[in-house]
Amino acid sequence: MSTTPATARFSMFKKTVPLIAAAGLFALLAACGKSGSDTATSPSPKLEGPKETVALYRSNCISCHGAELEGKMGDSTNLQHVGGKLTLEQIRRQIAEGRDLMPAFKDRLTAEQIDALASWLAERR
Repeated sequence: MSTTPATARFSMFKKTVPLIAAAGLFALLAACGKSGSDTATSPSPKLEGPKETVALYRSNCISCHGAELEGKMGDSTNLQHVGGKLTLEQIRRQIAEGRDLMPAFKDRLTAEQIDALASWLAERR
């Protein structure tokens, strides 16, 4: 049985789309927690607080949670009012252990850094 050019193109399309989608998802996940991007150092008016804590956020969290805590990967990544939704301990645990798409930071940050980020975020109501 011979295939028509349209059938061959559709077959190639069916094989290519999942690969492209997987590559895009991998790129998004690989970017979480990365530091060194230009956006991580640009000033943001909504990121007020202790200088060291804001610097921690910019170097570890901004790629997924945004320059203004707005979330870059859906509603669940918006941190603008996280303190009204989660307790300090829940925020601390999420940073340390991760959840769903969020990676764990307990091996990247010290307990003091995690506490500082959690306390700062818990103030966002």
